[in-house]
Amino acid sequence: MQDMSRKAQELKVAYIGGGSRGWAWGFMTDLAMDADLCGTVRLYDIDRAAAERNKIIGEKISAHPDAASRWKYEVADSLRDALAGADFVVISILPGTFEEMRSDVHLPERLGIYQPVGDTVGAGGFMRAMRTIPMFVEIGEAIKAYAPAAWVINYTNPMSLCVRTLYHVFRQIKAFGCCHEVFGTQKLLCAMLEKECGIPGVTRQDLYTTVTGINHFTWLTRASYRDMDLMPLYAQFADKYYESGFDEGGDDNWMNNHFKCAHRVKFDLFRRYGAIAAAGDRHLAEFTAPWYTRDPETVRQWKFQLTTVDWRVKDLGDRLRRSDALISSAEAVELKPSGEEGHLLLKAVLGLGDLVSNVNIPNRGQIPNLPLGSVVETNALFGRDRIEPVFAGAMPANLLPLVARHVYNQENALTTALNCDRKLGFTTFMNDPQLAGVTFKDGQKLFDDMLENQREYLPKAWFR
Repeated sequence: MQDMSRKAQELKVAYIGGGSRGWAWGFMTDLAMDADLCGTVRLYDIDRAAAERNKIIGEKISAHPDAASRWKYEVADSLRDALAGADFVVISILPGTFEEMRSDVHLPERLGIYQPVGDTVGAGGFMRAMRTIPMFVEIGEAIKAYAPAAWVINYTNPMSLCVRTLYHVFRQIKAFGCCHEVFGTQKLLCAMLEKECGIPGVTRQDLYTTVTGINHFTWLTRASYRDMDLMPLYAQFADKYYESGFDEGGDDNWMNNHFKCAHRVKFDLFRRYGAIAAAGDRHLAEFTAPWYTRDPETVRQWKFQLTTVDWRVKDLGDRLRRSDALISSAEAVELKPSGEEGHLLLKAVLGLGDLVSNVNIPNRGQIPNLPLGSVVETNALFGRDRIEPVFAGAMPANLLPLVARHVYNQENALTTALNCDRKLGFTTFMNDPQLAGVTFKDGQKLFDDMLENQREYLPKAWFR
């Protein structure tokens, strides 16, 4: 990347999971709305028909009369074809099918384990990792072979282990993981400023926050707006809305949106630990003992929802119908920012404006009391051909045991998947706090059944 102004006009982007019904459309729209970038996006997906459909949608987005730039969309026949000569690689895949996800999320319910998401930690997160890591080994090896200089942006969960696997396969890879969960908590702080202080119009970009932790279990240890320290205000805010929860307004609240919450889990965690938990409550709840997920009624009392796989199947059907409508022009393409920062981070590493954002990358000392090399989430400065992590400081002593437990479990999960090690896998599976009340006998049966349910996506060595 020697001539950034020239390169920005002829970018080659490989999109792995290019049949995505959602993430891809948002990314395509963000690209079309940015006058500083143009080029070619190669869509690669094991479901080629889905990628072909997204090619049509991408071309419609690019051809919109209000588009600020024009992009060409191609469907790649292979991973190699997608990656060859790519400047950027975007990874957004669904590891397996909804049937494997159904096992991840719902099979543990027979032992009273309820998972609001089931894609990062817990029984479901562990099993998802076992089938995802081999896929990322393949992707990492392909990047090393065909696009070793590319910047790689991952959106796939389990985020920490996906990024960790890429660096295990290819130590020189330039990969990072993006997640919008912190954005939601920053927006909550903006809503707090308006509600409690009468200060409207503050955006999350106006705040200064110190981000620390791991993906979906991130924390803000400092937060300020101009000369205001927001931590004392948040303490009052958390106390005020601890019982009732806080609704930012409108009809789109936790009762009618699977991804919304009333922030009661955040408030409870702040009252326990003195730091602002910075993810959606449905994610945060999975990292602790089952304080918030003991049963569906407990979940409801904490004012968030269990996202069932049946709901996800229905949602996919809705998105497929929307895809049909976009392709047939029954629904007009709308240019509306996605709210993600992927294209802005892409611009930053091209040299088109430095940017600070939260990111998932290996620990190089930005959190000094977590293991070096493990993937952590902190702020980082994105600039021309570089990402420089911002020092977050030591994880607070009372939080460290909670977070470190998951870091070590994730490291063991990687070793488990790479070696198909049932013994290490089972002890790692049982070490998760969500399984604290499960007997070893019941846990072993659950572990074996969940592995069997994803046999199609696991190396044969698991079953020798």
